[in-house]
Amino acid sequence: MQSHTHRGIRRPEGLLIAVVKAVGLTEFGGPEVLRVLELPEPAAGPGELRIRVHAAAVNPTDTLRRSGARADVKDVPMPHVLGMDAAGVLEQIGEGVSTDLRVGDHVMAIVLPNGVHGAYAERIAVPAESAVRVPAGATDAEAASLPMNGLTARLALDLLDLTPGETVAVTGAAGAVGGYAIQLAKADGLRVIGDAAPRDEPLVKELGADIVLPRGDDFPQRVRAAVPEGVDGLVDGALFDRLALPAVRDGGRIATLRWFSEAGERGISFHPVRVGEYAREHAKFDRLRQQVEDGHLTLRVARIVPPEQASDAHRLLEAGGVRGRLILQF
Repeated sequence: MQSHTHRGIRRPEGLLIAVVKAVGLTEFGGPEVLRVLELPEPAAGPGELRIRVHAAAVNPTDTLRRSGARADVKDVPMPHVLGMDAAGVLEQIGEGVSTDLRVGDHVMAIVLPNGVHGAYAERIAVPAESAVRVPAGATDAEAASLPMNGLTARLALDLLDLTPGETVAVTGAAGAVGGYAIQLAKADGLRVIGDAAPRDEPLVKELGADIVLPRGDDFPQRVRAAVPEGVDGLVDGALFDRLALPAVRDGGRIATLRWFSEAGERGISFHPVRVGEYAREHAKFDRLRQQVEDGHLTLRVARIVPPEQASDAHRLLEAGGVRGRLILQF
C-alpha cells in the first residue's frame, strides 16, 4: 500500500487547508490499489454531524466496490473512499440538527460511500439521522461492527414480515449479517434455523439458533427434512438465491443480498435488501443500540489494524473464514 504523509493541501491561491487521512483508491483492482490518502477535512453541513472516526469496519461490500464489481461504482469520482461503518467522537453539529447528542459523545454511523465520503477516514460528515450513540460499555471498534450489518439484518427481517412463532432460516449464519439476523429474529419471537460449518456450530448455537444444520449446497433440502412444510421466511446471507427456494413453504418470502430479485415459484417471493433504504431510519438504528445494551445483540470484532494495513485486511476478508469484523483504527 502506498502512503502519503502530508498534513495539508495548498490551493493554487496559496491557502493551506486542513486535511484528513483516509483509505481509498484511484483505480479499481485488487487489495493493492488501496492507498492512504490526504483529503480535505469535511465540515458538518446543514442537517449533518461531523465525526472524528476512531474505527471503521471492513465489509464484503467494500471489497466489491474496490474491485469495481458493483455496478453502482462505475461512475464514482476518484479518489474513492470505501467504508459503510464508523464509530468515534462527535465533533461538530450542523445547522438545523435537532438531537440530544452533544459534542464529545461517542457515536456510530452508517455511511453511504459516494466518492470521497466513505467511512475509511479520520473525519466524516453524515446526516444526523444516520448516527446514534455508541452502546454503553462498547468500544468504538466494537460499535463500528454494528451499523451496516445490523441495519441490513433488521431490514431483511422487516421485509420477511413474519409474526412471532413463525420459523425463519438464516444462511451464512456465522457471518456478521447472519449473526445479527439470528439474534434479532429471536428477539422478534421467531424460531430460527441456521447453517454452520463444524467449527462454527457452537457460535451459531450461542447466537440463539434453535436448529443448526450443516452448511453446504444441500442446506435447503436439510431444512425441508427438519421442517417438512418449509420455513416461513429465509434470510439469505450465503447468497443461495434461487437455490434457496426448496427450503421455503408455499407463499413464503426470501430476503436476498446483493440485489438478487427474480420471479419465484409456488408463490414464494424474493425481496432484495438495500440497506441504503434504512440509512436514515434513526429509530430503528437506535433500537439496535438499545438491543446491544440489553444483551440481545453481540458485537464481534475479529482484528483491529491501522489504516496502512487496509490492503491486508481486504486480503484476509476475501480469503474467507473471518468471524467478526475486521476494524481499521484511525
